[in-house]
Formats: sequence, structure tokens, C-alpha cells
Amino acid sequence: MYYLAFLLLLSGCKKIDHLVEKEFIRQSSVSQKPLLQVYIPYFIPKGEHFANNNAYAPVETSELKFMVKFDSSAIYTCKQAVNQYDINKLYGFSDNDDDHHQFSARFGWSWTKNALRLYAYVYNEGAVTKTELGTVFIGSENVCRIAISGSNYIFSVNDTQVSVPRKSTTPSAKGYLLYPYFGGDETAPHNITILIKNL
Repeated sequence: MYYLAFLLLLSGCKKIDHLVEKEFIRQSSVSQKPLLQVYIPYFIPKGEHFANNNAYAPVETSELKFMVKFDSSAIYTCKQAVNQYDINKLYGFSDNDDDHHQFSARFGWSWTKNALRLYAYVYNEGAVTKTELGTVFIGSENVCRIAISGSNYIFSVNDTQVSVPRKSTTPSAKGYLLYPYFGGDETAPHNITILIKNL
């Protein structure tokens, strides 16, 4: 009898799981977005360049929009003063179905002159362009966006927007996602945590 009740319980769970799965697929196909949007923590350990949660993920899109939040771990001092002006990488994508050191668009960041600064960081045919977008506050939520507009990338942070030339020939950005990275020449001087939420 207990065995029969156990089997019924299992089959009931499977039905519920199946219904939940069907509902998730139905809603996802309507919205084209995940049902649950939460901050993903990216952790760069002391002495490293790369963050965790940086598994290869192909992307083809006309827009990348996300929210980012930095905590006090974004305040750092480099061993060599000249490296304080290096731009760390935040989030973006490779483009033109090529390597990101040839074609890519992403946000950069640095702690320079006692402020957290964000940048547009673009590779076109192997040549890099860096454009400062402004400063943001530790602990604040910041809406960031890279949009494809013909032969330009439109970068925006909150209310600031800049246009940067794009030489990729694919109709939309085509490549792979690029995740937080510290450097420059130096590795992270201490553990750094960055929170990113896709929008």
C-alpha cells in the first residue's frame, strides 16, 4: 500500500513538473525573455584576471541591455601608478562572428581619480577605441545598453549616450558574450564582486 502511494506521488510530481515546464515554455515564447531576472554575481579572485560564471555563450542580437551594481570591492589601487588608468572589462559581446580582439563592443570600468568610471570599449578590425561615458556611484543600480544602429554602436549608461563606429558587416551583433575581466597589465589586487542583471 505504501509502495502504491509512493508511485502515485511520483507520477503526480511528474505531471506538475510537466505542467510547469509547459507554462514556462508558453510564457517564454510570448515574452522572449526569462521569467526570472536576477542579479548574477561575478567574482574575480585576488591575483586573477577572469571572473567566474564566464562560460562561453554564443549571442546574436541587436541590443544588449543590463543593470550593473558595484560594491566597495571596485575601489582599488594598482601596484604601478600608470596601471591605474588601465580599463577593466565589464560586459559585452564579440562581433562579426570573429575573435573579440578583432571585433567587439563592451563596457569597461576603472577606479581612477577617486571615482568609478564607465567606458565604451570597442574593437574594429583589431584597433581599439575607448570612450569615457561618465562616473557612477558605489552601490547604485545602473542601466547599461549597447545597441546596433547601422554602422554604429550606441552605448548608454543611465541618461548618457554616445555613438561609436562599427565596422562589423553582420546585420546584428554575432559572436559570444564577454564577461567581467580585471586588467590591463595587473591582476585583481583583492577579491572583486560585480553584480549584473540582464534586462
